[in-house]
Amino acid sequence: MTTHSFSRRGFLGGVAVSPFVLSGLGAPARAADITVGIIYVGSRADYGWNQAHAVGAQALRAIPGVKVVEEENVPETAAVAKTMESMINIDGASLLFPTSFGYFNPFMVDAAKKYPKVEFRHPTSLWQADKHPSNAGGYFCYLDQGHYVNGIAAGLSTKSNKIGYIAAKPIPLVLRNVNSFMLGARKVNPNVTVQLIVTGDWALPVREAEAANALVDAGCDVIACHIDSPKVVIETAEKRGVKSCGHNADQANLAPKGFITGAELKWGTIYKSFAGMIARGEKLPNMMIGGYDKDMVASSAFGAGCSDAGRNAAMAAIAELKAGKPIFAGTVKSNTGKVISDKDTGLYDPSLEHTDYLVEGIIGTV
Repeated sequence: MTTHSFSRRGFLGGVAVSPFVLSGLGAPARAADITVGIIYVGSRADYGWNQAHAVGAQALRAIPGVKVVEEENVPETAAVAKTMESMINIDGASLLFPTSFGYFNPFMVDAAKKYPKVEFRHPTSLWQADKHPSNAGGYFCYLDQGHYVNGIAAGLSTKSNKIGYIAAKPIPLVLRNVNSFMLGARKVNPNVTVQLIVTGDWALPVREAEAANALVDAGCDVIACHIDSPKVVIETAEKRGVKSCGHNADQANLAPKGFITGAELKWGTIYKSFAGMIARGEKLPNMMIGGYDKDMVASSAFGAGCSDAGRNAAMAAIAELKAGKPIFAGTVKSNTGKVISDKDTGLYDPSLEHTDYLVEGIIGTV
């Protein structure tokens, strides 16, 4: 099993990590000696999903008494089962974070059944008490809140009123983020539209570049996305002279001219909390969720692509979200004219877990 060391100078896999990412995590009491295994589907320095988890792992590694073992580039196949077996039997891991969507079922679920004394936590809300082992669970940063803020900033930073959005898969989690972005943009700019392109998988760099170019060619002057690593999309937008919004981690340094802001996952908040529970001998919760209200979602620093109005409105929206103001407020219609809801829907309302529609203003189908 491969372990990786981190520089104290603020670099992660060769990628600069903003100091504020790690500040505020505090120094929890020494945990009882424990080995934590973290598994990534791609590179830990991907400017996206995997890097966001690796930043959290870095914070976890800094806690005395905690050993972190990691494996990157593990596919969503039986390969992850072998990696978990190795972490448990060779490295002695008693807490595992298999961090990719496809790791959950059957791989993590089967491993949890086989090793009842090992704790498994997956970064989704897929775990269900009546279906899955009690030593398994989930944790989730609701990034739809960050995308809503992205949409507000983008809606006030576009000049063409045409925004492009590149999504990996038309599943509820992704559609919820796309819809939240649209609702944010329309809240501040009723004339804006969002053109959606679905690539079909979490990481298809060539397809993502093609999609970004096609959206720019169609007149979009802002590009947003929900894919594992936005690196190619952000860089392509910058090369084409249009603005961009980030996803998962901080991509600001990839687009010094056009970056607006981004929706960032703060897994470190959860990892710190788990380490504290371990130190106190407490049982880990089966599910931990949150957004801005729990310091589990953050917005990237506003870039040169963001207008002053966009920055001010986005900051106000973050304050409203922290106070529990809903994103899906009042009557919400799909882009086919169907009324989805005629009343406010809470930020964590279970109905949003089943999103299978696109809201009004989005050009695209599911």
